[in-house]
Amino acid sequence: MLQKQLREAMAILQRDVPTWDVPVVSLIAQESHDPYRVLISTLLSLRTLDQTTGPAAQRLFALADTPAAMVGLDRQTVERVIYPVGFYRNKAGQILEISQRLLDHFDGRVPDDLDVLLTFNGVGRKTANLVLAEGYGIPALCVDTHVHRISNRWGYIKTKDPFDTEMTLRKKLPSEYWLVYNPCLVALGQHRCKPTSPMCSQCPVAHVCQRVGVQRQR
Repeated sequence: MLQKQLREAMAILQRDVPTWDVPVVSLIAQESHDPYRVLISTLLSLRTLDQTTGPAAQRLFALADTPAAMVGLDRQTVERVIYPVGFYRNKAGQILEISQRLLDHFDGRVPDDLDVLLTFNGVGRKTANLVLAEGYGIPALCVDTHVHRISNRWGYIKTKDPFDTEMTLRKKLPSEYWLVYNPCLVALGQHRCKPTSPMCSQCPVAHVCQRVGVQRQR
């Protein structure tokens, strides 16, 4: 995929994606403009489907939507409210630990620095970059399984893992797309570009996709 084709694909996705279900973390960011909610909902979303993450986040934020309110909950309550997200027991502990650290060292404010965010328990590059992009509107490249898979399937890049994908995209992807690349490709991956047997016949950008590694399609 050439840069001209990438621009065509992004123009189409930016037009079409709003008519699909928006990824849950992006939806929470659009509704709240709150980095703390973005951080917590992203943690909940790890290894969990959006249809589970969304209701769990709503239940949790109905009880506590600030670090101060969150640490007022006991761990068992957090576990019960966020169940059945994946690894809910571990995530409950992480949420309370992160909330307490925010209060103790950051005046309750989520840092807007990648390196600082990466020092928090349970926060990896995907989560940290998503907080910067969705929570603060800072150009950042959040690479999850959808972004890694589709970028390579398009033939736009050739990488082996999400970290390599992020570093490569930082050099190649025009900065104007950094904030929209993740939500566009996540939506595409959820609705059309499945891991196996992608729905190429219904994909609005199939004509510019090289379909690298695609063995079977619909």
